[in-house]
Amino acid sequence: MANHLYQHDLPDGLNLGPVVAIDCETMGLNPHRDRLCLIQMSGGDGDCHLVQVHKDRRPAPNLCSMLSDPQVLKLFHFGRFDIAALLNAYGTVTAPVYCTKIASKLVRTFTDRHGLKTLLQDMVGVDISKHQQQSDWGAENLTDAQLDYAASDVLYLHQLRDAFDILLAREGRTEMAQACFDFLPMRAKLDLTGWPEIDIFAH
Repeated sequence: MANHLYQHDLPDGLNLGPVVAIDCETMGLNPHRDRLCLIQMSGGDGDCHLVQVHKDRRPAPNLCSMLSDPQVLKLFHFGRFDIAALLNAYGTVTAPVYCTKIASKLVRTFTDRHGLKTLLQDMVGVDISKHQQQSDWGAENLTDAQLDYAASDVLYLHQLRDAFDILLAREGRTEMAQACFDFLPMRAKLDLTGWPEIDIFAH
């Protein structure tokens, strides 16, 4: 396993494959206020590719091309936030997508524990540390501990997706899950444009 850190954008010619796990680190949880600082990605091969986004954010054509590529499935845990953060930063809609948190809520109805750490423990047998979760991601120089933490959020998502695909099929909810995944980029856009908490389907 290796971490590959880049500045501003993915390098030319890098192909992460047909399914890319993605997670973002920001200065906080408000995408309008809190800037995007780091994007970590994995093709499922055990390596992590990280793009550090500086305060003077520059265009990232290689990254945006991958995010919008219809032939590349983007794999998230709680994609609603990451898709919104990426859209706010780059103006690029990320699609198609798969969200393991949505999958969990559709099939693990026996529990209210849908956090990544819990899911990896229960379903993949991997224990990840969340010690660096609230560290300063806007620092100019990120520590090895920060990079390792960031990597752990994407390195096992392919395995988690495989496990959830089995459960979704078993419970007859694959089609429902896919419809939710298809709607997720619009859900993120609604968050950014003024409907973060309002249920537009309510009376």
